[in-house]
Parts: sequence; C-alpha cells; structure tokens
Amino acid sequence: MVPFDYPANPPIPVDFTITKGRLSLILGDLTVYDARGDRVFSVDRRRLKSGDADAAHTKALVDSAGNPLITLHFDGGWKGFRGNSLESKDLIFRVQTTVHSRLRTEMEVFLMGENGVGQKPDLIIKGSPYKRSCTIYMGSSIIAQTSLMYKLGKIIYGRRKFRLTVYPGADHVLVVALLVVFFQTKIIML
Repeated sequence: MVPFDYPANPPIPVDFTITKGRLSLILGDLTVYDARGDRVFSVDRRRLKSGDADAAHTKALVDSAGNPLITLHFDGGWKGFRGNSLESKDLIFRVQTTVHSRLRTEMEVFLMGENGVGQKPDLIIKGSPYKRSCTIYMGSSIIAQTSLMYKLGKIIYGRRKFRLTVYPGADHVLVVALLVVFFQTKIIML
C-alpha cells in the first residue's frame, strides 16, 4: 500500500540554459541547452529565395539536427511561421511591442487560431532584455521565465549565459521562439 496518492510522472518545470554569442546583436545567435548540456535549439539566419533585403530580419529556430521549427520575420512587427515558410497559411503568431525602453519591454503575443487573430493578446511578455530577464504570462499564470545564472558564493556568470524555466503545459518551441523575438527587439528598435 502506498501512503501517498502521488502521480508517477508529476508535471514539473523544465530548466534550459541559454547562451548568446558575442556577435548576437548582429547575428542573433542564441543556443539552448537542456539539463544534461545537450544542444536542443539554436537560431539560424535564414537566406530567403525572395531576396536578401528580407533576410536581414529573418531568423529560424532550429532543432539540434538543424531542422527549422519556426521562422521568425520582422516587417514592422515580429511574426512566427511554421517550419521554413513565410506564407500566411503557416503563420503561428504575431508580436506587438507595447512598451520599449532600455530597462523595460512589454509585448503582446497574438496566436493564430481557427478564426485568425483575436482582439485580446493570448500571451504577455514583460521584462528587460538588458538584464536577460523576462516573464511570459498566459492570463495571470506564468508559463516561462528567464533569469541570469549565479554561482552561489562565487562570481556571477557572464551576461551571455542565463536560465530559462518553462512551466508545465507550455510549448517549449513557442516559448524559445518568443525569447528570440524578445531579445532581438532590443536591436530592431534601436
């Protein structure tokens, strides 16, 4: 007899480590590692067939094998598309920046549903790209958040390495794509 009614696989938050390259302001390079240190996702600059003018503001979130999961494109606002597409039928989300300053950024995320984009945002992102911290909300619930990594009793890790915690029920790929947008907005808006 088991003394506690405890689920076999409890839903728990998942931590990732994110590193930004030295030239991340230009290239947007960002790599996501799991708890074992294996690369899970990374950002790749995409070369579009339509021309190089759009390529400067197009990134792809790829898996560890290099397969594109979400293509991110900036044309006055960020949009996320399924796979390696920029076609409207593959649109997953669009992001609108509502507050942008050196120390604080807020964004509204509109997910594409069966009826298109609604009037109310589905997700809200609040934080500071400068401090490598942000929180993603769905309503009043936190679905993910980032923070700089610290060594207890030792020196602070560099600003290019930080932690991402994704809470149960959140889509990891979507969360990482939104972080890419959040940290790229600092560059685009300048």
